[in-house]
Amino acid sequence: MDRLIIFDTTLRDGEQSPGASMTREEKLRIAKQLERLRVDVIEAGFAASSNGDFDAVRAIAGTIKDSTVCSLARANDKDISRAAAALEGAAHKRIHTFIATSPLHMEKKLRMTPDQVFEQAKLAVRFARRFTDDVEFSPEDGYRSDPDFLCRVLEAVIKEGATTINIPDTVGYAVPELYGRFLLDLRERIPNSDKAVWSVHCHNDLGMAVANSLAGVKIGGARQVECTINGLGERAGNCSLEEVVMAVKTRRDFFGLEVGIDTTQIVPASKLVSGITGFVVQPNKAVVGANAFAHASGIHQDGVLKARDTYEIMRAEDVGWSANKIVLGKLSGRNAFKQRVQELAIPIESETELNAAFAKFKELADRKAEIYDEDIQSLFSDEAVTPHNEHFRLVSLAQRSETGEKPHARIVFQIGAEEVTSESDGNGPVDASLRAIERRVKSGAELLLYSVNAITSGTESQGEVTVRLGRAGRIVNGVGADPDIIAASAKAYLSALNKLYTTAERLNPQTSLAP
Repeated sequence: MDRLIIFDTTLRDGEQSPGASMTREEKLRIAKQLERLRVDVIEAGFAASSNGDFDAVRAIAGTIKDSTVCSLARANDKDISRAAAALEGAAHKRIHTFIATSPLHMEKKLRMTPDQVFEQAKLAVRFARRFTDDVEFSPEDGYRSDPDFLCRVLEAVIKEGATTINIPDTVGYAVPELYGRFLLDLRERIPNSDKAVWSVHCHNDLGMAVANSLAGVKIGGARQVECTINGLGERAGNCSLEEVVMAVKTRRDFFGLEVGIDTTQIVPASKLVSGITGFVVQPNKAVVGANAFAHASGIHQDGVLKARDTYEIMRAEDVGWSANKIVLGKLSGRNAFKQRVQELAIPIESETELNAAFAKFKELADRKAEIYDEDIQSLFSDEAVTPHNEHFRLVSLAQRSETGEKPHARIVFQIGAEEVTSESDGNGPVDASLRAIERRVKSGAELLLYSVNAITSGTESQGEVTVRLGRAGRIVNGVGADPDIIAASAKAYLSALNKLYTTAERLNPQTSLAP
Protein backbone atom coordinates (compact mmCIF):
# COMPACT_ATOMS: atom_id res chain seq x y z
CA MET A 1 0.00 0.00 0.00
CA ASP A 2 1.16 3.53 -0.75
CA ARG A 3 -1.61 5.06 1.34
CA LEU A 4 -1.59 5.62 5.09
CA ILE A 5 -4.88 4.98 6.93
CA ILE A 6 -5.65 7.57 9.61
CA PHE A 7 -7.51 6.02 12.56
CA ASP A 8 -8.75 8.72 14.94
CA THR A 9 -9.44 7.73 18.54
CA THR A 10 -10.15 11.18 20.01
CA LEU A 11 -13.65 10.04 20.98
CA ARG A 12 -12.38 6.92 22.74
CA ASP A 13 -8.77 7.04 23.88
CA GLY A 14 -8.65 10.83 23.84
CA GLU A 15 -11.70 10.89 26.08
CA GLN A 16 -9.75 8.95 28.71
CA SER A 17 -8.06 12.20 29.74
CA PRO A 18 -9.42 13.15 33.18
CA GLY A 19 -12.10 15.74 32.54
CA ALA A 20 -12.40 15.11 28.81
CA SER A 21 -15.52 12.94 28.94
CA MET A 22 -18.19 14.08 26.50
CA THR A 23 -21.92 13.84 26.05
CA ARG A 24 -23.55 12.15 23.08
CA GLU A 25 -24.15 15.52 21.42
CA GLU A 26 -20.55 16.64 21.94
CA LYS A 27 -19.22 13.39 20.49
CA LEU A 28 -21.51 13.75 17.50
CA ARG A 29 -20.24 17.28 16.80
CA ILE A 30 -16.65 16.09 16.84
CA ALA A 31 -17.45 13.03 14.69
CA LYS A 32 -18.99 15.26 12.02
CA GLN A 33 -15.85 17.40 12.02
CA LEU A 34 -13.67 14.27 11.75
CA GLU A 35 -15.71 13.27 8.70
CA ARG A 36 -15.12 16.71 7.18
CA LEU A 37 -11.43 16.14 7.96
CA ARG A 38 -11.78 12.89 5.93
CA VAL A 39 -10.49 10.65 8.66
CA ASP A 40 -10.54 7.04 7.43
CA VAL A 41 -11.66 5.41 10.69
CA ILE A 42 -13.41 7.07 13.63
CA GLU A 43 -13.22 5.11 16.88
CA ALA A 44 -16.48 6.47 18.29
CA GLY A 45 -16.24 4.94 21.75
CA PHE A 46 -16.41 1.89 23.97
CA ALA A 47 -20.04 0.81 23.54
CA ALA A 48 -20.03 -1.70 26.41
CA SER A 49 -18.64 0.74 28.98
CA SER A 50 -21.89 2.65 29.63
CA ASN A 51 -25.34 3.34 28.22
CA GLY A 52 -24.19 6.86 27.39
CA ASP A 53 -21.29 5.66 25.29
CA PHE A 54 -23.48 3.04 23.59
CA ASP A 55 -25.93 5.78 22.57
CA ALA A 56 -23.07 7.98 21.34
CA VAL A 57 -21.59 5.20 19.19
CA ARG A 58 -25.03 4.37 17.80
CA ALA A 59 -25.74 8.04 16.98
CA ILE A 60 -22.40 8.44 15.23
CA ALA A 61 -22.87 5.16 13.33
CA GLY A 62 -26.23 6.37 12.08
CA THR A 63 -24.90 9.78 11.00
CA ILE A 64 -21.42 9.28 9.52
CA LYS A 65 -21.43 8.02 5.93
CA ASP A 66 -17.92 8.50 4.53
CA SER A 67 -15.66 7.34 7.37
CA THR A 68 -15.64 3.87 8.92
CA VAL A 69 -17.14 3.96 12.42
CA CYS A 70 -15.46 1.74 15.00
CA SER A 71 -16.25 0.63 18.55
CA LEU A 72 -13.78 -0.81 21.01
CA ALA A 73 -14.63 -4.08 22.77
CA ARG A 74 -12.81 -6.28 25.23
CA ALA A 75 -12.20 -9.83 24.06
CA ASN A 76 -15.49 -11.27 25.29
CA ASP A 77 -18.87 -11.99 23.72
CA LYS A 78 -20.77 -9.44 25.82
CA ASP A 79 -18.58 -6.49 24.82
CA ILE A 80 -18.46 -7.53 21.18
CA SER A 81 -22.24 -8.02 20.98
CA ARG A 82 -22.75 -4.58 22.51
CA ALA A 83 -20.36 -3.02 19.99
CA ALA A 84 -22.11 -4.78 17.12
CA ALA A 85 -25.50 -3.53 18.28
CA ALA A 86 -24.26 0.05 18.51
CA LEU A 87 -22.76 -0.14 15.01
CA GLU A 88 -25.82 -1.64 13.30
CA GLY A 89 -26.72 1.55 11.42
CA ALA A 90 -23.21 2.30 10.15
CA ALA A 91 -22.51 2.57 6.44
CA HIS A 92 -19.01 1.23 7.17
CA LYS A 93 -18.28 -0.41 10.52
CA ARG A 94 -15.39 -1.98 12.39
CA ILE A 95 -15.16 -3.87 15.68
CA HIS A 96 -11.88 -3.34 17.52
CA THR A 97 -11.27 -6.04 20.12
CA PHE A 98 -8.32 -6.32 22.47
CA ILE A 99 -6.74 -8.31 25.27
CA ALA A 100 -3.49 -7.76 27.16
CA THR A 101 -0.53 -9.95 26.17
CA SER A 102 2.41 -8.70 28.25
CA PRO A 103 3.51 -10.96 31.14
CA LEU A 104 2.91 -8.14 33.61
CA HIS A 105 -0.66 -7.47 32.44
CA MET A 106 -1.59 -11.14 32.09
CA GLU A 107 -0.38 -11.99 35.60
CA LYS A 108 -1.29 -8.88 37.60
CA LYS A 109 -4.34 -7.51 35.79
CA LEU A 110 -6.05 -10.33 33.92
CA ARG A 111 -4.84 -13.15 36.17
CA MET A 112 -4.88 -15.42 33.17
CA THR A 113 -2.30 -17.82 31.79
CA PRO A 114 -0.80 -17.21 28.33
CA ASP A 115 -2.75 -20.18 26.98
CA GLN A 116 -6.00 -18.70 28.29
CA VAL A 117 -5.22 -15.35 26.69
CA PHE A 118 -4.36 -17.10 23.42
CA GLU A 119 -7.72 -18.89 23.34
CA GLN A 120 -9.65 -15.79 24.37
CA ALA A 121 -8.08 -13.73 21.58
CA LYS A 122 -8.97 -16.34 18.94
CA LEU A 123 -12.55 -16.71 20.15
CA ALA A 124 -13.05 -12.96 20.30
CA VAL A 125 -12.00 -12.39 16.69
CA ARG A 126 -14.02 -15.39 15.54
CA PHE A 127 -17.11 -14.02 17.30
CA ALA A 128 -16.59 -10.46 15.99
CA ARG A 129 -16.46 -11.79 12.42
CA ARG A 130 -20.10 -12.82 12.81
CA PHE A 131 -21.04 -9.14 12.71
CA THR A 132 -18.57 -7.58 10.26
CA ASP A 133 -15.72 -8.45 7.92
CA ASP A 134 -13.74 -5.49 9.29
CA VAL A 135 -12.21 -6.64 12.58
CA GLU A 136 -9.20 -5.11 14.29
CA PHE A 137 -7.25 -6.87 17.02
CA SER A 138 -4.94 -5.22 19.55
CA PRO A 139 -2.65 -7.01 22.02
CA GLU A 140 -2.72 -4.49 24.85
CA ASP A 141 0.77 -3.58 26.07
CA GLY A 142 1.97 -5.31 22.91
CA TYR A 143 5.37 -3.64 22.87
CA ARG A 144 6.26 -5.11 26.28
CA SER A 145 5.01 -8.57 25.31
CA ASP A 146 7.19 -11.61 24.66
CA PRO A 147 7.75 -11.64 20.86
CA ASP A 148 7.39 -15.43 20.58
CA PHE A 149 4.05 -15.41 22.38
CA LEU A 150 2.91 -12.35 20.44
CA CYS A 151 3.70 -14.04 17.11
CA ARG A 152 1.67 -17.06 18.19
CA VAL A 153 -1.35 -14.92 19.13
CA LEU A 154 -1.23 -12.68 16.06
CA GLU A 155 -0.87 -15.54 13.60
CA ALA A 156 -3.92 -17.17 15.18
CA VAL A 157 -6.15 -14.07 15.13
CA ILE A 158 -5.27 -13.38 11.50
CA LYS A 159 -6.34 -16.96 10.69
CA GLU A 160 -9.62 -16.23 12.49
CA GLY A 161 -10.21 -13.24 10.22
CA ALA A 162 -8.66 -10.15 11.83
CA THR A 163 -8.07 -7.68 9.00
CA THR A 164 -6.10 -5.10 11.01
CA ILE A 165 -3.39 -5.88 13.56
CA ASN A 166 -2.52 -3.06 15.91
CA ILE A 167 0.63 -3.03 18.07
CA PRO A 168 0.07 -0.67 21.00
CA ASP A 169 2.84 0.97 22.96
CA THR A 170 0.31 1.32 25.77
CA VAL A 171 2.59 2.97 28.32
CA GLY A 172 4.81 5.01 25.99
CA TYR A 173 7.92 2.92 26.74
CA ALA A 174 9.19 2.54 23.17
CA VAL A 175 11.89 4.45 21.33
CA PRO A 176 11.57 4.92 17.55
CA GLU A 177 14.23 2.63 16.09
CA LEU A 178 13.48 -0.25 18.47
CA TYR A 179 9.72 0.08 18.00
CA GLY A 180 10.05 0.09 14.20
CA ARG A 181 12.28 -3.00 14.28
CA PHE A 182 9.92 -4.72 16.73
CA LEU A 183 7.06 -4.29 14.27
CA LEU A 184 9.16 -5.39 11.31
CA ASP A 185 10.31 -8.49 13.21
CA LEU A 186 6.71 -9.49 13.91
CA ARG A 187 5.70 -9.05 10.28
CA GLU A 188 8.67 -11.08 9.04
CA ARG A 189 8.13 -13.94 11.52
CA ILE A 190 4.36 -14.35 11.14
CA PRO A 191 3.60 -16.42 8.01
CA ASN A 192 0.23 -14.80 7.26
CA SER A 193 1.17 -11.24 8.19
CA ASP A 194 0.44 -10.06 4.65
CA LYS A 195 -3.24 -10.91 5.15
CA ALA A 196 -3.75 -7.92 7.50
CA VAL A 197 -3.07 -4.20 7.63
CA TRP A 198 -0.60 -3.41 10.40
CA SER A 199 -1.27 -0.50 12.69
CA VAL A 200 0.54 1.53 15.36
CA HIS A 201 -0.92 3.02 18.55
CA CYS A 202 1.62 4.96 20.60
CA HIS A 203 1.36 6.90 23.84
CA ASN A 204 3.42 9.97 24.61
CA ASP A 205 4.82 9.30 28.09
CA LEU A 206 8.38 9.95 26.92
CA GLY A 207 7.36 12.51 24.30
CA MET A 208 7.99 10.13 21.40
CA ALA A 209 4.49 9.02 20.33
CA VAL A 210 4.69 10.70 16.91
CA ALA A 211 8.29 9.60 16.34
CA ASN A 212 7.48 6.01 17.34
CA SER A 213 4.41 5.94 15.10
CA LEU A 214 6.37 7.23 12.11
CA ALA A 215 9.13 4.69 12.79
CA GLY A 216 6.46 1.99 12.84
CA VAL A 217 5.37 3.23 9.42
CA LYS A 218 8.79 3.70 7.84
CA ILE A 219 10.75 0.83 9.42
CA GLY A 220 7.99 -1.56 10.48
CA GLY A 221 5.77 -1.24 7.42
CA ALA A 222 2.62 -0.16 9.28
CA ARG A 223 -0.06 1.36 7.07
CA GLN A 224 -2.42 2.63 9.75
CA VAL A 225 -1.68 5.17 12.48
CA GLU A 226 -3.96 5.52 15.51
CA CYS A 227 -3.94 9.09 16.77
CA THR A 228 -5.98 11.89 18.32
CA ILE A 229 -6.67 15.56 17.65
CA ASN A 230 -4.20 17.72 19.62
CA GLY A 231 -2.57 14.51 20.91
CA LEU A 232 -5.38 14.29 23.48
CA GLY A 233 -5.28 11.29 25.80
CA GLU A 234 -4.69 10.02 29.31
CA ARG A 235 -1.41 10.73 31.08
CA ALA A 236 0.84 12.49 28.53
CA GLY A 237 -1.54 11.87 25.65
CA ASN A 238 -1.56 9.97 22.37
CA CYS A 239 0.11 10.33 19.02
CA SER A 240 -0.98 13.67 17.50
CA LEU A 241 -3.02 13.39 14.29
CA GLU A 242 -2.00 16.79 12.95
CA GLU A 243 1.70 16.11 13.44
CA VAL A 244 1.66 12.69 11.80
CA VAL A 245 -0.41 13.87 8.84
CA MET A 246 1.69 16.94 8.15
CA ALA A 247 4.94 15.01 8.61
CA VAL A 248 3.86 12.47 5.98
CA LYS A 249 2.59 15.16 3.61
CA THR A 250 5.52 17.54 4.07
CA ARG A 251 8.12 14.76 3.80
CA ARG A 252 6.46 12.75 1.07
CA ASP A 253 9.93 12.46 -0.47
CA PHE A 254 10.93 10.32 2.53
CA PHE A 255 7.76 8.42 3.42
CA GLY A 256 6.39 7.96 -0.11
CA LEU A 257 2.85 7.71 1.22
CA GLU A 258 -0.47 9.44 0.54
CA VAL A 259 -3.04 10.43 3.15
CA GLY A 260 -6.67 11.22 2.40
CA ILE A 261 -6.97 13.97 5.01
CA ASP A 262 -8.34 17.41 4.08
CA THR A 263 -5.66 19.34 5.93
CA THR A 264 -7.58 22.64 5.80
CA GLN A 265 -9.91 21.09 8.41
CA ILE A 266 -7.11 20.43 10.92
CA VAL A 267 -7.26 23.76 12.78
CA PRO A 268 -11.09 23.78 12.96
CA ALA A 269 -10.94 20.24 14.39
CA SER A 270 -8.30 21.29 16.89
CA LYS A 271 -10.35 24.27 18.08
CA LEU A 272 -13.54 22.21 18.35
CA VAL A 273 -11.90 19.48 20.44
CA SER A 274 -10.14 22.03 22.62
CA GLY A 275 -13.38 23.94 23.19
CA ILE A 276 -15.47 20.90 24.07
CA THR A 277 -12.91 19.20 26.31
CA GLY A 278 -11.46 22.35 27.86
CA PHE A 279 -7.90 21.20 27.10
CA VAL A 280 -6.13 24.33 25.87
CA VAL A 281 -3.61 23.90 23.05
CA GLN A 282 -0.18 25.17 24.07
CA PRO A 283 0.97 28.13 21.92
CA ASN A 284 4.10 26.35 20.67
CA LYS A 285 2.26 23.13 19.76
CA ALA A 286 3.29 21.98 16.28
CA VAL A 287 0.82 22.73 13.45
CA VAL A 288 -2.12 23.90 15.59
CA GLY A 289 -0.48 26.08 18.27
CA ALA A 290 -1.08 29.83 18.11
CA ASN A 291 2.66 30.43 17.54
CA ALA A 292 3.18 27.57 15.07
CA PHE A 293 3.58 30.02 12.16
CA ALA A 294 4.70 33.10 14.11
CA HIS A 295 8.09 34.70 13.46
CA ALA A 296 9.54 36.99 16.14
CA SER A 297 13.20 37.02 15.15
CA GLY A 298 14.14 39.88 12.81
CA ILE A 299 16.28 37.55 10.72
CA HIS A 300 13.36 35.12 10.36
CA GLN A 301 10.90 37.89 9.53
CA ASP A 302 13.21 39.28 6.87
CA GLY A 303 13.68 35.85 5.34
CA VAL A 304 9.95 35.04 5.27
CA LEU A 305 9.15 38.39 3.65
CA LYS A 306 11.71 37.73 0.91
CA ALA A 307 10.83 34.07 0.37
CA ARG A 308 8.30 32.24 2.49
CA ASP A 309 10.02 28.86 2.32
CA THR A 310 13.18 30.23 3.98
CA TYR A 311 11.59 29.52 7.37
CA GLU A 312 8.26 27.84 6.64
CA ILE A 313 8.11 24.22 5.51
CA MET A 314 4.31 24.30 5.16
CA ARG A 315 1.73 27.01 4.67
CA ALA A 316 -0.52 28.10 7.52
CA GLU A 317 -3.52 28.17 5.14
CA ASP A 318 -2.95 24.50 4.25
CA VAL A 319 -3.80 23.38 7.79
CA GLY A 320 -6.72 25.75 8.26
CA TRP A 321 -5.19 28.92 9.66
CA SER A 322 -6.74 31.98 8.08
CA ALA A 323 -4.61 34.59 6.35
CA ASN A 324 -7.51 37.05 6.60
CA LYS A 325 -7.51 38.34 10.15
CA ILE A 326 -9.69 41.41 10.83
CA VAL A 327 -12.90 41.00 8.87
CA LEU A 328 -15.95 42.19 10.78
CA GLY A 329 -17.11 44.89 13.16
CA LYS A 330 -20.23 46.19 14.85
CA LEU A 331 -21.69 47.50 11.57
CA SER A 332 -21.47 44.10 9.88
CA GLY A 333 -24.78 42.43 9.09
CA ARG A 334 -26.04 38.89 9.42
CA ASN A 335 -25.24 37.92 5.81
CA ALA A 336 -21.63 39.09 6.11
CA PHE A 337 -21.34 37.18 9.38
CA LYS A 338 -22.84 34.03 7.85
CA GLN A 339 -20.52 34.23 4.84
CA ARG A 340 -17.45 34.52 7.08
CA VAL A 341 -18.63 31.58 9.17
CA GLN A 342 -18.92 29.51 5.98
CA GLU A 343 -15.46 30.65 4.81
CA LEU A 344 -14.05 29.49 8.13
CA ALA A 345 -15.70 26.07 7.55
CA ILE A 346 -17.54 26.31 10.87
CA PRO A 347 -20.40 23.78 10.79
CA ILE A 348 -23.84 25.31 11.35
CA GLU A 349 -26.29 22.76 12.69
CA SER A 350 -29.34 25.03 12.35
CA GLU A 351 -30.50 28.59 11.75
CA THR A 352 -31.22 28.78 15.46
CA GLU A 353 -27.54 28.14 16.23
CA LEU A 354 -26.48 30.75 13.64
CA ASN A 355 -28.88 33.34 15.07
CA ALA A 356 -27.63 32.69 18.61
CA ALA A 357 -24.00 33.08 17.46
CA PHE A 358 -24.86 36.27 15.55
CA ALA A 359 -26.49 37.74 18.66
CA LYS A 360 -23.30 36.95 20.63
CA PHE A 361 -21.26 38.50 17.81
CA LYS A 362 -23.20 41.78 17.93
CA GLU A 363 -22.82 41.89 21.70
CA LEU A 364 -19.08 41.28 21.39
CA ALA A 365 -18.72 43.86 18.59
CA ASP A 366 -20.19 46.54 20.86
CA ARG A 367 -17.40 45.87 23.35
CA LYS A 368 -14.48 45.08 21.05
CA ALA A 369 -13.54 47.21 18.03
CA GLU A 370 -11.89 44.53 15.92
CA ILE A 371 -13.37 41.05 15.49
CA TYR A 372 -10.88 38.36 14.49
CA ASP A 373 -11.53 34.95 12.99
CA GLU A 374 -10.56 33.39 16.31
CA ASP A 375 -13.26 35.47 18.00
CA ILE A 376 -15.86 34.16 15.55
CA GLN A 377 -14.75 30.58 16.10
CA SER A 378 -15.04 31.06 19.86
CA LEU A 379 -18.71 32.00 19.45
CA PHE A 380 -19.39 28.46 18.25
CA SER A 381 -16.94 26.54 20.43
CA ASP A 382 -17.64 28.67 23.51
CA GLU A 383 -20.02 26.08 24.90
CA ALA A 384 -21.52 22.85 23.63
CA VAL A 385 -24.46 23.15 26.06
CA THR A 386 -27.32 24.94 24.26
CA PRO A 387 -28.95 27.84 26.12
CA HIS A 388 -32.23 26.03 26.79
CA ASN A 389 -30.29 23.31 28.62
CA GLU A 390 -28.43 25.76 30.87
CA HIS A 391 -29.42 25.39 34.49
CA PHE A 392 -26.98 28.12 35.54
CA ARG A 393 -26.50 31.29 33.48
CA LEU A 394 -24.65 34.52 34.17
CA VAL A 395 -26.79 37.67 34.21
CA SER A 396 -24.43 40.34 35.54
CA LEU A 397 -21.27 40.75 37.54
CA ALA A 398 -19.81 43.61 39.54
CA GLN A 399 -16.48 43.39 41.32
CA ARG A 400 -14.26 45.76 43.24
CA SER A 401 -10.52 45.36 43.56
CA GLU A 402 -8.24 47.95 45.15
CA THR A 403 -4.68 47.81 46.40
CA GLY A 404 -4.69 47.17 50.12
CA GLU A 405 -8.38 46.24 50.19
CA LYS A 406 -10.07 42.81 50.08
CA PRO A 407 -11.51 42.19 46.58
CA HIS A 408 -15.30 41.87 46.53
CA ALA A 409 -17.71 40.51 43.92
CA ARG A 410 -21.47 40.72 43.47
CA ILE A 411 -22.92 38.33 40.93
CA VAL A 412 -26.42 37.87 39.53
CA PHE A 413 -27.13 34.56 37.82
CA GLN A 414 -30.00 32.28 37.00
CA ILE A 415 -30.64 28.92 38.65
CA GLY A 416 -33.26 27.38 36.43
CA ALA A 417 -36.01 30.01 36.10
CA GLU A 418 -34.99 31.84 39.29
CA GLU A 419 -32.67 34.85 39.27
CA VAL A 420 -30.44 35.01 42.34
CA THR A 421 -27.84 37.37 43.75
CA SER A 422 -24.77 36.47 45.74
CA GLU A 423 -21.75 38.35 47.12
CA SER A 424 -18.37 37.35 48.49
CA ASP A 425 -14.87 38.57 49.29
CA GLY A 426 -11.86 36.72 47.94
CA ASN A 427 -8.09 36.72 47.55
CA GLY A 428 -8.58 38.30 44.12
CA PRO A 429 -11.45 39.34 41.85
CA VAL A 430 -11.65 35.89 40.25
CA ASP A 431 -11.60 34.13 43.60
CA ALA A 432 -14.28 36.49 44.94
CA SER A 433 -16.52 35.87 41.91
CA LEU A 434 -16.27 32.09 42.08
CA ARG A 435 -16.77 32.12 45.85
CA ALA A 436 -19.93 34.19 45.34
CA ILE A 437 -21.30 31.58 42.95
CA GLU A 438 -20.38 28.70 45.22
CA ARG A 439 -21.86 30.43 48.28
CA ARG A 440 -25.31 30.22 46.68
CA VAL A 441 -24.98 26.97 44.70
CA LYS A 442 -23.20 24.92 47.40
CA SER A 443 -22.09 22.33 44.83
CA GLY A 444 -19.30 20.95 47.02
CA ALA A 445 -17.13 20.60 43.90
CA GLU A 446 -13.35 20.84 44.10
CA LEU A 447 -11.63 23.28 41.74
CA LEU A 448 -9.00 21.12 40.00
CA LEU A 449 -7.84 23.51 37.29
CA TYR A 450 -8.12 27.18 36.40
CA SER A 451 -6.38 28.42 33.25
CA VAL A 452 -6.57 31.50 31.05
CA ASN A 453 -5.77 31.71 27.36
CA ALA A 454 -5.89 34.82 25.15
CA ILE A 455 -7.93 34.09 22.02
CA THR A 456 -6.12 36.78 19.99
CA SER A 457 -3.25 39.18 20.63
CA GLY A 458 -3.55 42.62 22.19
CA THR A 459 -5.18 44.00 25.32
CA GLU A 460 -8.62 43.92 23.65
CA SER A 461 -8.39 40.17 23.23
CA GLN A 462 -11.07 37.94 24.63
CA GLY A 463 -9.89 35.81 27.49
CA GLU A 464 -10.78 32.14 27.26
CA VAL A 465 -10.97 30.55 30.70
CA THR A 466 -11.05 26.84 31.43
CA VAL A 467 -12.33 25.60 34.80
CA ARG A 468 -12.12 21.95 35.83
CA LEU A 469 -14.31 20.74 38.70
CA GLY A 470 -14.39 17.39 40.46
CA ARG A 471 -17.11 15.93 42.63
CA ALA A 472 -17.75 12.36 43.78
CA GLY A 473 -15.28 10.94 41.27
CA ARG A 474 -16.72 12.88 38.34
CA ILE A 475 -14.57 15.45 36.54
CA VAL A 476 -15.94 18.10 34.18
CA ASN A 477 -14.57 21.09 32.28
CA GLY A 478 -16.24 24.44 31.71
CA VAL A 479 -15.11 27.04 29.18
CA GLY A 480 -16.04 30.72 29.06
CA ALA A 481 -14.91 33.56 26.80
CA ASP A 482 -15.25 37.29 27.33
CA PRO A 483 -13.14 40.45 26.93
CA ASP A 484 -13.55 40.79 30.71
CA ILE A 485 -11.47 38.00 32.21
CA ILE A 486 -13.50 38.06 35.45
CA ALA A 487 -16.74 37.57 33.50
CA ALA A 488 -15.09 34.80 31.45
CA SER A 489 -14.11 33.09 34.71
CA ALA A 490 -17.67 33.24 36.04
CA LYS A 491 -19.03 31.91 32.74
CA ALA A 492 -16.54 29.04 32.80
CA TYR A 493 -17.43 28.13 36.39
CA LEU A 494 -21.17 28.16 35.62
CA SER A 495 -20.49 26.15 32.47
CA ALA A 496 -18.75 23.47 34.53
CA LEU A 497 -21.61 23.47 37.04
CA ASN A 498 -24.05 22.95 34.17
CA LYS A 499 -22.16 19.80 33.25
CA LEU A 500 -22.14 18.57 36.82
CA TYR A 501 -25.88 19.02 37.03
CA THR A 502 -26.84 17.85 33.52
CA THR A 503 -28.87 14.67 33.17
CA ALA A 504 -26.93 13.65 30.05
CA GLU A 505 -24.84 10.60 30.89
CA ARG A 506 -21.09 10.97 30.60
CA LEU A 507 -18.72 8.06 30.47
CA ASN A 508 -15.95 7.95 33.04
CA PRO A 509 -13.40 6.33 30.71
CA GLN A 510 -10.71 6.11 33.38
CA THR A 511 -12.43 2.97 34.67
CA SER A 512 -12.20 1.14 31.34
CA LEU A 513 -9.45 -1.29 30.41
CA ALA A 514 -8.26 -0.08 27.05
CA PRO A 515 -5.02 -0.05 25.00
